[in-house]
Order: sequence, then structure tokens, then C-alpha cells
Amino acid sequence: MNKSSNLSSVENALKILECFTVDDTEKRVTEISNELGLAKSTVSRLLKTLLNQGYVKKNLENQKYSLGNKVLTLYSALMSNMEIVKEAHPFLEELAKDTSESVQLAELDKNKVIYMEQIKSSFPIQIFAHIGRVNPVHCTSSGKLLLAYKDFHTIENILSKGLEKYTKYTITDEDKLKKELLEIRDLGYCYIENEFIDGIVSIAAPIRDYNKNVIAAVSLVGPIQRINGVKAQKYIGKVVETAKKISSSMGYMY
Repeated sequence: MNKSSNLSSVENALKILECFTVDDTEKRVTEISNELGLAKSTVSRLLKTLLNQGYVKKNLENQKYSLGNKVLTLYSALMSNMEIVKEAHPFLEELAKDTSESVQLAELDKNKVIYMEQIKSSFPIQIFAHIGRVNPVHCTSSGKLLLAYKDFHTIENILSKGLEKYTKYTITDEDKLKKELLEIRDLGYCYIENEFIDGIVSIAAPIRDYNKNVIAAVSLVGPIQRINGVKAQKYIGKVVETAKKISSSMGYMY
């Protein structure tokens, strides 16, 4: 096998691993083959290698594959080296305890927002994102917030990929969204209702590093029945203050 073939195999193996998501944890060879446009023989060969190395596992009852424990080992190693997660965790716990709502830490990953840490709500009904979950940028508070601090070229590039409508309140007009991004940047926080999921409120604020760059977002999420009116304004202040505390711990000087 030549160098080009080796690189192609590695790339396809990584694509197979990326097929598995929080919402779709198990897949058959045929499903992966159709999704990636790869021959079933290629998928089977790569899955066998990944299986032998522990990166995937196979359910013998339904013949479906899912991620293996080796991926968890890599994830643990990544998390242990992520300074921002370490620094943010106690402040996220403080905010979650103070509000009893779900709190998250997120960053921008290409044209999506990915959640690096979460603290669950203490209420029986909880709204939170799994660690590693990927959500759209244009209708989540963390996504909009992080996008608002990006340069013009990056914003144009991300918006050009399309704005999917999730609820009747999702903004799908580029010009309207760009105007809102400017407002978010001026305010220093993002507050949304019903844009990604009906009945859900989300509030996000920016986390900066010592170079004054916005590197992540802290967000609070809960049902609109619990977060509205005076309480919503109060929580906005708490989220912004939490973001400032984390930023200070990252070396940002106010």
C-alpha cells in the first residue's frame, strides 16, 4: 500500500468514527457505507481494524457498531489537558448552584458549537447538552455569541453554509442575523427564546484569554416557564459575571 492509500485509509477511518453521534450511537456497515459514499468492503475492512484497536465495538445481536472505550481514553486525555475546562469548572458549578439551572461551556468548531463541559440542573426537568454534543451556531446562545466576535470573513463563510429553521422563531435571514450579531457584540451577551427548541431560554456570555480574544462561551439554559421577566434579567447578570470570573482566571485583565 502506497503513501497516498495510507492517508486515504486514515481519513476514511476518521470519517467512520465521526459518523457516530449522541443522537445516533449505533450503525450498521450499510448505513455507514451509504452515509459516506464508501464501498461496503472498505467500510468493513476499516471497521475491523478499528474494532481490533478498541475504537469501535460491535453489538452481535443487531450487528451494529458503536464507539469503543479507546475513544473515551482519548477524550479523558484531552479533557485533562484543557486548561479552560479546569479553570471554568468551579465557576460553572457556582452558577449552576446559584440558579439551579443547567450550565455549559462551549467553543466554536468550524460552523458548529461544541460543548466541552456541563453542570446539570437540580430541577427534575432538565435541559442540558451532552459533553461533546454539536449544535448549530445561528440559533443557540453560545453559537450566536461566539460568532458575533468573529471577523467578517468567518461570519460570511459560516452563514453561507445555510441557516436551517428549527422553530418558527429561528432566524434564517442572513441580513437580520448579521444585525443581531452586532447587537450581541455591543451588549456583551446573547439572550434567546424558542429559537432552537420551543419553550427554551438560553443566555450566553464571552470568555476571553490574556490576549483579549474570545475563546469560549458560558451559557445557562432552562425552560421559559422558569426563566422570564425579572428572573431572566437577573440571570443575564449572573452569566456575564461568571464569564468575567473565568476570563480573569485565564489571564484576562479588565
